[in-house]
Amino acid sequence: MLINDVIVTPIAFRDPPLLNSWGVHEPLALRCIVQVVLADGTVGLGECTGGTTRTEELLKVREAVIGCDVFATGEIERRIDAVLGDRPGIGGGFVGMPSKAARAVFAPIEVACLDAQGKLLGVRVCDLLGGPVRDAVPYSAYLFYKWAEHPDLDGSGAIVDGWGPALDPAGVVAQAKIMIDRYGFESIKLKAGVFPPEQEIAAIKALAEAFPGMPLRIDPNGAWTVPTSIMVGEALAAELEYLEDPTLGQDGMAEVAKQVSMPLATNMCVIGFEDVPGSVAKGSVGVVLSDHHVWGGLRHSLELAAICETFGLGISMHSNSHLGISLAAMTHLGAAIRNLGYACDTHYPWNSDDDVIKNGPLEFAGGTLAIPDGPGLGVELDHDKLAARHEDFLASGRSQRDDTAYLRRVQPDYDPTLPRF
Repeated sequence: MLINDVIVTPIAFRDPPLLNSWGVHEPLALRCIVQVVLADGTVGLGECTGGTTRTEELLKVREAVIGCDVFATGEIERRIDAVLGDRPGIGGGFVGMPSKAARAVFAPIEVACLDAQGKLLGVRVCDLLGGPVRDAVPYSAYLFYKWAEHPDLDGSGAIVDGWGPALDPAGVVAQAKIMIDRYGFESIKLKAGVFPPEQEIAAIKALAEAFPGMPLRIDPNGAWTVPTSIMVGEALAAELEYLEDPTLGQDGMAEVAKQVSMPLATNMCVIGFEDVPGSVAKGSVGVVLSDHHVWGGLRHSLELAAICETFGLGISMHSNSHLGISLAAMTHLGAAIRNLGYACDTHYPWNSDDDVIKNGPLEFAGGTLAIPDGPGLGVELDHDKLAARHEDFLASGRSQRDDTAYLRRVQPDYDPTLPRF
């Protein structure tokens, strides 16, 4: 079945003021929704990082994809590679961004093709990936330090989100209780690198006391030096399931890995197949946090899982601000990964109210998400909601995500240079 059209829609949706090592989330997050339209009218859905650059890249490859057989994803990938070449990805691989633009552009198109294939054949995407080894995929409560509200920077009023502040250990524990009460999560991740590490150590210890026995992770996104990373790892030896990207680069990670008892996880220093040999040789990583948006789609992510199994590395999933199409794709992939050893990350609880799927948002039960029912991804696009989110994008005047610039509107002397502590 031939592809007749590729429709690319940039959107924006509400995001709370979540703090991280390079700034704070802006009031609107940016994504792109991709529709692959077949000759018979079947439509496959994909989703990816948004903004002007990604939209332009998707539109640049559109003509190369039109006319391809929807089942010929290898040829589609080859054509996208030919158009974009070795063009670096947005962010050039920093903070888990793809190192190659072609991988990030192919990923939502491949997901949309698999969704369309499933609809044509009457099977689920996970069936196209070899079949599920689990009926539901575990996800983790993803905690952030956050402001109580977005500040009033333009005179239109502060933006309140209902989650409340989390700026100390008590606030972090309160946030975790809300997450767990609502969604039943059975593991917890804290985004760190915001405050001095002693305060963030205290937050993890407070979580361990409030939720005894629950697996905990902390991720400062490379905000710590090697000595600080070792200090934190030693201080939290009894609490952490793994320590994620405490310091920058494979060499630094390898130094830390030699000195701490828990495995190190990453979505920053292993973000492409070319990064794997060096990481294995150095012993820098024990868990790879895959992201199909970064690694070039679902099938390449399965290849990564097989490589991790070969070298005795753990595998789980990274997340960025996303909506239900991406979450459905992650769930089909997670259902098919035989060696998925850790609950996956997801930002979905922070953003699900603005989803663009029908009958949404998708619902967690016991900290897991069941494979969506129905052929393909099992989700359908709500065109009215898509149009509203597209209007939000146009009205925003935004072209890219910039957490640092947003924080500097509140704190002009803010320096995002890493490591910070």
